[in-house]
Amino acid sequence: MSSQNLFYNNRVSDSSAQNDSSYTRNRHELDAHFFSADSVPRHGDLYEQIDQLEAIDMDELVKLLADAEDNEETTKTPVSLADFFEGLAQLATMGVIEVTEIVESIHREVILRPLGRFNDKHLNKWQRGFTGRTYGTIRHIMLMVGNNLASVLRIYKNFIVQKTAQPLPDSLKKLVNVINGVMGDHLVNNQNALAIPMMLYTKDGKPQNERLSGRIVILCHGLCMSHLSWQSQEGNDLGEAIHISQPDTTVLYLDYNTGRRISRSGRKFSQLLQDVIDNNPNITQIDLVGHSMGGLVARSALFYGEQERLDWIKRVGNLITLGSPHHGAVLERIGNYVQDIIAKLPFAGSLAKLGDMRSAGIIDLRHGSIRDADWKALEGRSVLPQDFRHPARLPSGIKTYFVASALIETHYESKMTDLLGDSLVSVASALGEDDAEHALFVPDGHKAVFYGVNHLNLIYSRRVREQVVEWLLDNGLSDYAGRPRIHSYPRSLAVAM
Repeated sequence: MSSQNLFYNNRVSDSSAQNDSSYTRNRHELDAHFFSADSVPRHGDLYEQIDQLEAIDMDELVKLLADAEDNEETTKTPVSLADFFEGLAQLATMGVIEVTEIVESIHREVILRPLGRFNDKHLNKWQRGFTGRTYGTIRHIMLMVGNNLASVLRIYKNFIVQKTAQPLPDSLKKLVNVINGVMGDHLVNNQNALAIPMMLYTKDGKPQNERLSGRIVILCHGLCMSHLSWQSQEGNDLGEAIHISQPDTTVLYLDYNTGRRISRSGRKFSQLLQDVIDNNPNITQIDLVGHSMGGLVARSALFYGEQERLDWIKRVGNLITLGSPHHGAVLERIGNYVQDIIAKLPFAGSLAKLGDMRSAGIIDLRHGSIRDADWKALEGRSVLPQDFRHPARLPSGIKTYFVASALIETHYESKMTDLLGDSLVSVASALGEDDAEHALFVPDGHKAVFYGVNHLNLIYSRRVREQVVEWLLDNGLSDYAGRPRIHSYPRSLAVAM
């Protein structure tokens, strides 16, 4: 075995990177980086080469692979109408293949388990048998048909409609973002045209390309949402309120694939902000406002920006999160628990594969994981248990404000109220409160709880909007740290649902 193969066989990476279709190209780049292109180590030099390989910083290697993947995404443009149809064709094919695999698993379990042959030996024989080959043929045919159809649509898009590419209507754009939230990492791994690139948009819904200066506020949406989600039919959305209160401030909207690992999105966001600063040196301040997962992506970007000592982080003034599950979302924990139970049930264990189809971004919400270290060393698509997470403290010098909400209309101290929270995120999780080392130390005066507001309405609530605008206007001048926690109640008796 050559040292080159030895290197790759012992490479530390997550399983999703192994399946990524861009892995082969990245491997060739790494070959050129670490090995001579015109020679293979002689037998006598093998141990010397192994010693050199052991000296390679594996963290640097993992980062190189992640950067290679992110750099590919940088060249992409917003998903067009032609991309939509091409991506749907491939997605439909992959869906049939996934369903076929689940059906085969159930079939195999029903046949073998009653005979006491549900073990590795007989499972291997199944694959070589007539039934196993039949299922394999179905998958092969569907994959071939789907790839050919996608190729035809891609050729049509590149050579016929390239000059007249039509943008997606807003309704389809929102649908694409939902698909990305549910299975965004699968889309990236299969180079599906529906995979959304991370981009900044203006308040007019156009990609940000103009020169920027002064103060900018970036709004980061949550899971399965898009940059369009901040808009309100009444025209009194948060972005507009910030613009009215601070006419000299530019409001931008982040759009990204919420199905990817939060830490990958955080690294990408950090890189994007550094590019923005490099291209617009007259920017004086950056404020980040994140709803739900968007707050975690912003925190992840701050973590890696500080770790890599990037210039953009020096210009961040305020971080505001709205209902972000800093210590995890209850719904994802319940879903994972149910999946584990199903996996242990006879004849139903194969159905647990349905849970594996959800995106890695959703899985990261289980405990609010925003670092690569929380999943890199694991097999499969999982995250470290809550007690083994790696802490990610807030950068110093940045004013941080946390917003939580509760469905109940009045202030009522109880474990049920805290656990239920806004229906998706508990009050304690949204406020970054934890008994262990993961607690995010934010002064009580920088925390606000809004009663009678659900998770989604955090971005539309008038009371939340006014509080965010107040914090941004103050810009750290007042001593909120010495004030008590803010409790906001609805003026009417109706609960906003």
